[in-house]
Amino acid sequence: MKNGKVKISTLVILAAVLVAAGYFGRGYLLREMTIHQLLNENKQLKNAITNLTAEEQIGYAKVTSQETRDGKVVTKLRFVETARDDKLKKIVEKDYTIEGDIVHFDALIVKFGDKMVMDGKERAMYLWRRVYDEGMAPQAGFPIESPGAEPARYADLLGRLPIKQKELFWSNIWDLANDPEKLKQDGITAIYGNVVYTRLKEGLIYVFKISPTGQLYPEVVPDM
Repeated sequence: MKNGKVKISTLVILAAVLVAAGYFGRGYLLREMTIHQLLNENKQLKNAITNLTAEEQIGYAKVTSQETRDGKVVTKLRFVETARDDKLKKIVEKDYTIEGDIVHFDALIVKFGDKMVMDGKERAMYLWRRVYDEGMAPQAGFPIESPGAEPARYADLLGRLPIKQKELFWSNIWDLANDPEKLKQDGITAIYGNVVYTRLKEGLIYVFKISPTGQLYPEVVPDM
């Protein structure tokens, strides 16, 4: 009887050890997972990317005031990023003061190929980066989204992924741009920047649109 209790206790301890090992092993894998593994092995991520829809409008800008100071034009503008599913919904709204009237708007684009997208249709993600004037170096521009953070427009996209996997995705996806071999392996056709600049004028709204091929352009409409 005593031996039987010892055997049962041993089995219980062994089972506990195995469960603990599995738990910590899973945690270790989550910590050590690479962006390559995440893109190629996670079905939830592939489902999320497949659910991306073709977008047209991704934001707009308007001049809130424009004046001349010491012989130089100073433009105050409001930049708005709109939601993926609602063109009227503002998810980012920021004000900037720019020297001059020509303003550059900088975005990063990730295009996924049919290997990554389960229905075989190409998808793309867009990340607004910064705003800057003619006299500024791009790296000195005013940020729109925080580098490495989850963009507001995609807050719902990766909702089912564990937090660590979401952080891994957003902090590493842009780093693949200069590695063609990894891009091919991960089903990404391109990662590139797209900058559009235009002369801003009061009374107009500059609606930023994206073509199916990933080209960014402004459509000018009256500010009603």
